[in-house]
Amino acid sequence: MNATVKKLFAAVLITTTCLFAAGCGSSSNSGASGDKKEIKMGVTAGPHAEVMEEVAKEAAKQGITIKVVEFNDYVQPNKALAEGDLDMNSMQHQPYMDNVVKKQGLKITSIGKTIILPMAVYSHKYKDIKDVADGAKVTIPNDPTNGARALLLIQQAGLIKLKNGNSVDASVTDITENPKNLQFVELDAAQIPRSLDDTDLACVNTNYAIPAGLNPQKDSILVESKDSPYANVMAVRQGDENNETYKKVLEIYQSEPIKKFIEEHFQGTILPAF
Repeated sequence: MNATVKKLFAAVLITTTCLFAAGCGSSSNSGASGDKKEIKMGVTAGPHAEVMEEVAKEAAKQGITIKVVEFNDYVQPNKALAEGDLDMNSMQHQPYMDNVVKKQGLKITSIGKTIILPMAVYSHKYKDIKDVADGAKVTIPNDPTNGARALLLIQQAGLIKLKNGNSVDASVTDITENPKNLQFVELDAAQIPRSLDDTDLACVNTNYAIPAGLNPQKDSILVESKDSPYANVMAVRQGDENNETYKKVLEIYQSEPIKKFIEEHFQGTILPAF
């Protein structure tokens, strides 16, 4: 009888221990997911990467490791985030991300604003945009959102008129007035700085202008106004909006030390959006 009781007690003890261990394992995994301290952050090369490196330094002081992963286009960082290869990304403005979500169905969302990189028009042929000749060739980004942004900028200069006024969904087909018969050439945004010798006007995103040695405030003949709706955002997968570590990373980004870095390092070419 005693032997039987001992065997039963041992079995219960083993089962209880296994359940406790499994429970601890489950709790630990849940905690790791909710309070992850090592973050893979996708950025595009240039300003986004430079700012994020500073954020990573501040985060390290608070026990959070940010691994900055650089990309040379806008497409891959969103795919990598949606597929779980990244935890967060910081490389796009809100209208662009809205378009990606709508067109591609990616389950990503923004959790806060970061910086504004004003788009500008550059030219090796003209010093004043008013002097642009008939039939001038204009390069604009080939992605829908940044293409619309470029068209709105050209409209700001009075060179064209768009069907829907200030719509962020505008395309070349929406041009209703083009008195100078401008020719629009759509290129990958990263390639546009290289097109300056072969075109009359080039609409360049600042994150690609700076690596090419172009300063939007000094070198452009037209720059986007400061009240632009194209503020950049930090993105996560849908469902991760309340992850405490991710929210902490955003808080660090929007802190005074990072704001000061942006203002001093970029000298007004890039502005804090927070």
